[in-house]
Amino acid sequence: MTIAEVSKKFGLSQDTLRYYERIGLVPSISRSKSGNRDYSEEDCRWIEFIKCMRNAGLPIEALIEYVTLFQKGDETIAARKELLTEQRKLLVEKMDEMKKTLERLDYKIESYE
Repeated sequence: MTIAEVSKKFGLSQDTLRYYERIGLVPSISRSKSGNRDYSEEDCRWIEFIKCMRNAGLPIEALIEYVTLFQKGDETIAARKELLTEQRKLLVEKMDEMKKTLERLDYKIESYE
């Protein structure tokens, strides 16, 4: 797939896709003979994963660490699991905070009725 197709498929700008590749979030994308990026299904799975994690609020640094560990192979499975577990814990805490904020907003809105 071309960068334009991937951009449209995932709703990410082409600049964002280039940035993700440049900082190592997406393993190196192969190039066509003319030098254009040629995204594989595996590349698209990485992009989908990264987009999902970013939408959930995971920091880029944690994702870079995860991708780096993944590229080192199976000996990093425990470290990857630990990293994801920690990020999950932080996400749950953030969701709890958001729930409290939502409840406070609901209370304030109700006070105007």
